[in-house]
Amino acid sequence: MASGSLTDQMDLKVRELLNEVQLSYSPGFTKPVDYTVSAIKEAIDKIPEGLLVTADLAPGFVRDIGADKVDFKFKKPVAVQIGGSYSMLCIAKPNVNLDVFVRMPKDCFHEKDYLNYRYHAKRCLYLCIIKKYLELSPLIERVEWSTFQNEARKPILVVHPATRIVESPGFLLKIIPTATSIFNISKLRLERNNIHSLKEGPVLQATPKYNSSILEDLVLEDNSEFIKRTFLGWKELREALILLKVWARQRGSIYCYDCLNGFLLSVIMVYLATKSGGNRINNSMNAMHIFRVTMDFIATSKIWDSGLYFLPQGERSKSKEDSGKTLAPFPVIICDSFAGFNFAFRWTRSSFLELRDEASLSLISADKCRDNGFYEIFMTKIDLPAKHDYYIRLNLKGKNEIYAPGFCLDDECWRLYEEKILNLIHQGLNDRAKLIRVMWRNTTPGWILEDGFSVFDREPLLVGISVSTLEKAFRVVDIGPNADNKYEALIFRKFWGPRAELRRFKDGKIAESTVWECEQWERHLIIKRISEHVLVEHLSLPRENITIIVDQLDFSLLYGTEDPIAFSASLLEAFELLSKRLRLLKDIPLRVSSVQPLDSAFRFTAVFPPEPHPLAFEKGINRSLKKLTSSCIQPLEVVIQLEGSGNWPMDDAAIEKTKSAFLLKIGESLQDKWGMTCNASEDDMVVFTSGYAFRLKILHERGLSLLKRQIGNNQVKWIPSRDRILFIHGQHASMINGLQGRYPIYGPVVRLAKRWIAAHLFSSSLAEEAIELLVAYLFVKPSPFHAPCSRITGFLRFLRLLSDYDWDFSALIIDINNDFTVDDEKEVNENFMSTRKANEENMQNISPAMFLATTYDKASEAWTRSSPTSSELRRLVAYAKSSANLLAKLILHGQLDSYSWECLLRTPLNNYNAVVLLHRDRLPYPRRLLFPSELNQGRHVVRGKPSKIFHPLILHGDMKGSLEELKCKLLVDFDPLRCFIRDLEREFPNVLKVWHDSVGGDAVGLTWEKLLSKKRGREAVTEEDDLLDVLRTVGEVGKGFVRSIYFLKAPRLSN
Repeated sequence: MASGSLTDQMDLKVRELLNEVQLSYSPGFTKPVDYTVSAIKEAIDKIPEGLLVTADLAPGFVRDIGADKVDFKFKKPVAVQIGGSYSMLCIAKPNVNLDVFVRMPKDCFHEKDYLNYRYHAKRCLYLCIIKKYLELSPLIERVEWSTFQNEARKPILVVHPATRIVESPGFLLKIIPTATSIFNISKLRLERNNIHSLKEGPVLQATPKYNSSILEDLVLEDNSEFIKRTFLGWKELREALILLKVWARQRGSIYCYDCLNGFLLSVIMVYLATKSGGNRINNSMNAMHIFRVTMDFIATSKIWDSGLYFLPQGERSKSKEDSGKTLAPFPVIICDSFAGFNFAFRWTRSSFLELRDEASLSLISADKCRDNGFYEIFMTKIDLPAKHDYYIRLNLKGKNEIYAPGFCLDDECWRLYEEKILNLIHQGLNDRAKLIRVMWRNTTPGWILEDGFSVFDREPLLVGISVSTLEKAFRVVDIGPNADNKYEALIFRKFWGPRAELRRFKDGKIAESTVWECEQWERHLIIKRISEHVLVEHLSLPRENITIIVDQLDFSLLYGTEDPIAFSASLLEAFELLSKRLRLLKDIPLRVSSVQPLDSAFRFTAVFPPEPHPLAFEKGINRSLKKLTSSCIQPLEVVIQLEGSGNWPMDDAAIEKTKSAFLLKIGESLQDKWGMTCNASEDDMVVFTSGYAFRLKILHERGLSLLKRQIGNNQVKWIPSRDRILFIHGQHASMINGLQGRYPIYGPVVRLAKRWIAAHLFSSSLAEEAIELLVAYLFVKPSPFHAPCSRITGFLRFLRLLSDYDWDFSALIIDINNDFTVDDEKEVNENFMSTRKANEENMQNISPAMFLATTYDKASEAWTRSSPTSSELRRLVAYAKSSANLLAKLILHGQLDSYSWECLLRTPLNNYNAVVLLHRDRLPYPRRLLFPSELNQGRHVVRGKPSKIFHPLILHGDMKGSLEELKCKLLVDFDPLRCFIRDLEREFPNVLKVWHDSVGGDAVGLTWEKLLSKKRGREAVTEEDDLLDVLRTVGEVGKGFVRSIYFLKAPRLSN
């Protein structure tokens, strides 16, 4: 697609977005606003002049802040005026908040009230009086306490008007006190100490944060007016600010108290639009151009290193001496032109790094994503659960040592504790972490200010960790200082405690080190173990107060306490041996030229890779096995190609017969030469070696172009030949195998995704390969994120991709090897549009409903041609949305119990018309069952006994006889559930929709698709008795396997 048309599409979507989020400022909105502001002014005017204000109005606040001499006589505000975004016409919906500045009079303060928190105490008490009288106004519904930028020492009032505004139902006003000209600004220089109890020995410490907190109120109105003058009369600049607000609000971890807010965004834009910032933004730019310039400045500018300084009128530059003084105490500087006030005094180094990272990712999205990244930049939610790879949640409720020195020193105790946690985690993880973000949103809605600060520990402290590389994250040994360096070695041992040990390494070096021994499949737990050790060691926190989100869903992939992925090494060795032997065969007409594994176990994406089976070895058997031996064995598909020859037949059927002959000869040769057991069928050959069963199939290139004609349902359609299907499987396997090599965490994420799909009975709706492609998209097109480096984050993004993607109107292109050209994308879009046009009369049943395009399948015919159907996809999207919301909630606020996490994989059985419960001891692999299913609702229609013919385990008493006799007891690729589903679909075609769990579930859901059963020759099934007859027949079909059938509710269907 031409870049011009892309830009046009982006501009169109941006204009639609602006129309949606911009406030109209119509009389229907402005009049109620004016009424409410007038009501506030009237309420304040009713406060008696000279009213004595004492600490008794907020005893807890005054006590906890540590102020004295706080009594004063109330004087009315010098001014009450609207400020903020409303005054600049830059409010962005849905957060319609209006700032009301209340300028406190100088007469309420003593000239030295900037000392020892007296100003903060009086500021609070001034608001207490205002709140008391506001609550008496009939035009105000309620007034609540909140804080200014999460700063507990600076409360504000949130006013909810009694008048509802239809256009903005959530409208509220924030009353923010200002203190213009109350104190001498020189008394609030950053190097001064204004808290006399804050000493280091006899020396008073500087209080830059405290001084900035007061200075902020002194210059707030002047700075707001300066910003306002720049924005008024510049429509494009206002629109760009609204776009930036939308962008920032989607990124909750940067739109917060220690980073961005709407006001700071406007400050940065004014800097760029004035001489101070080199006039980078000018009147010739449109809103999107201004947005892009601002993003680029945030992400890449080196000016941040020295600081952003607004120049006073007539000045061209700021002296380096002044700059250095202002910059010293703060990691980021945005200095105003009035009083040397740093707008960014609350920012932390980590929040700034995350801001730059987000801006950089947005620029990448704009360059590489469809429609210039509109969806990724403005519409994708990048909250804390989806942003980082690992999460730590600390319950600090009642931990008095946090505020033992005082709630408020230079900074508040909660911010100091955040910094302490950050330093500890950073020192512990070192280069394992690219970004560590610590956030404690300790102010809660409905805070009762009079109670003081002791309630501010109720919310958990959250730590988000983004991994640098998996190679570093999974490192087992950390090497510290040399043994000769006594001082550094002592510091190392003091930090790591009992985990530190002296080691000699292969190069002869003797050094301090920490070792995190674990199995290969447990490497993702190393960061958890490091973090847990550091926090327990240095904070004296009990382990139950530390929740590290990393392995909470691992239970769904384990056999007991072990992950079967551990057997992958032996599986690959067995395959290599088989491959080598096949290539060595010389007594077949055509030599084997290539051997390719197709099964998902070879690419580490099988939920449960097979274990070595004791009866699948060439020779010998351990009869004293402690484990019970499975009677079923899962064959792994392998495709082989032979040397080229011109003697192959042309007919499809003849080609297949020739392949069968070759397979028989190959099996005979393997058996004669290496004693390998081989079982032949008409289509393939199963070979047993090294504990595994391999199903051999032959791919012949001549068959790739052949199509078979299939007639069914009065329609004629062409389906690909077996060779074509094998070729597509081979292409898919190669691509996914390469992706797994690039992203080792890809496999575990796919396994979780497959487990979730199966657990919610969608096994027949979404093919395994389709799931692999969906997860692959998260890694090859991660924008606006980095590729996930943890299984839970990857799983959450998978759920959100399922639930949020516009499947009806967009094809999903999975370009794993970056092979797609412009022409390829055009072809995919044409194919996609043709499927939609073919179904435009019935948009409820689009096929394919989920369009997945790859280089080997540009028409989405391989994996999603027939499923999921539109109705299945709607159901799948609803389940994914629910699970994604639950998972995000568990990451942020989850309980310690495992049941909450299990709910992600527990599917509600009351969403079906009927439910079939299976005998658990007749499932082929009973250990894979997650949760035994039970029902205590509905009508119990069928109760069945278990079959005595089949048992999933070979008991110890049956392990008698020769190896060949025992091998005959093995059931190759036998799955009674698959047989049961196939029989049901044959018995009730187009009548019953069967929902099942192919991984290891014991419940099958049934829904009625149509009310007419052609096979049974019945009229419309309208009576409940007829439905029950169908269910009894289902019980007969599954006799020996079905435990119970429950009829839950009658279908609501039409013919």
